[in-house]
Amino acid sequence: MNFIEELKWRGMLHDMMPGIEEQLQKECTAGYVGFDPTADSLHIGNLVPIMMLVHFQRCGHKPYALVGGATGMVGDPSGKSEERNLLDEETLNKNIAGVQKQLAHFLNFNEGENAAVMVNNYDWFKNYTFLDFIRDAGKHITVNYMMAKDSVKKRLETGLSFTEFSYQLVQGYDFFHLNKHNNVKVQMGGSDQWGNITTGTELIRRMKAGDAYAVTCPLITKADGGKFGKSENGNVWLDRTKTSPYKFYQFWLNAADEDMHKYLRIFSLKTKEEIEALEAAHAEAPHTRIMQHALADEITVRVHSQEDLDTAKLASQILFGKSTSEDLKKLSEENLLEVFDGVPQGEVNREALKSGIDIIDLLSEEAGFLKSKGEARRALKENSIAVNKEKVSEGTVINQDSVIANNYILLQRGKKNYFLVKLN
Repeated sequence: MNFIEELKWRGMLHDMMPGIEEQLQKECTAGYVGFDPTADSLHIGNLVPIMMLVHFQRCGHKPYALVGGATGMVGDPSGKSEERNLLDEETLNKNIAGVQKQLAHFLNFNEGENAAVMVNNYDWFKNYTFLDFIRDAGKHITVNYMMAKDSVKKRLETGLSFTEFSYQLVQGYDFFHLNKHNNVKVQMGGSDQWGNITTGTELIRRMKAGDAYAVTCPLITKADGGKFGKSENGNVWLDRTKTSPYKFYQFWLNAADEDMHKYLRIFSLKTKEEIEALEAAHAEAPHTRIMQHALADEITVRVHSQEDLDTAKLASQILFGKSTSEDLKKLSEENLLEVFDGVPQGEVNREALKSGIDIIDLLSEEAGFLKSKGEARRALKENSIAVNKEKVSEGTVINQDSVIANNYILLQRGKKNYFLVKLN
């Protein structure tokens, strides 16, 4: 496989420096991507540079994942409108551990000459004094050169601290250090990182360390103009405690058709032929959302597990498809509440269930799903009421056998009108 050609057909190539193709064809080459440890989890916005590393490794090259333990204390002005909060060492270490665990889902860190390597720039900066740094690195890059970068220009009007101004030099030194000590010749990243990356290649050239190349991918935009990687609740995280596997799965499942052609190429490991076959099948029956299902399945398994995918599919089917009370009973309390997030809730006394509650009383007075007993009777005669996905009729008595996930009973009127009864 040819790395640059792979990026091209996948729509993942924005810019590259001359000579990189020849270098990659010549030998197994080491290249890196830097990750900002401002949180203890990566989010799906980080998946693009991660996939660059994945393809880099699949093409026979050696990927390095750099976590910025040192630069995380400084702050990168690229793409930012204001200076961010700086992190303490304990928080950074926790964040770095979380990032490393997630990258292991994508990269092979274990064996072979092109096994991935994790590095932390704090290791080479922690004992490097400020005076040594400005003597060794600072003298090689002019202020004029640094001021010409777009990331700096955009912030001059609103104010840019010296700390953030120095970021590109610090990141440039990372590349120099990895080039000199690990023979890393390529740095990859998003197109907004081009200025920082080329500062590194320039520093390497001026310090006569060795060959160095840059390659960037486009920043992803959505067809509707919204920011990629955001849901109604904010970032879509790779950590299950921040974004559950169900909500992660739903994000991809709900992606617009216009975006899926791009997403499949970037986030899937499917071949060009496989993707084009999916697109053709989708075009014949868009309502089946074949592309969305294919990508949601693949990426949920990679980030989480097959078991999580199966649970997410079951949960989705309960809300949107045909399902039974048996399916409902398979859900944990956590999964149940995620599936029915935002659904109105009422409460009934757990003790009252022991002797049983008449369905009309449960629907009206006890839980408050319907406004009156009269409305409850009409709905039951229409055969539009279900308890835990099973139709019920007038005269039904609800008892403890109807409790699901330890604490709940699911009421439903029609196809989409749900109500969750919680036992107190």
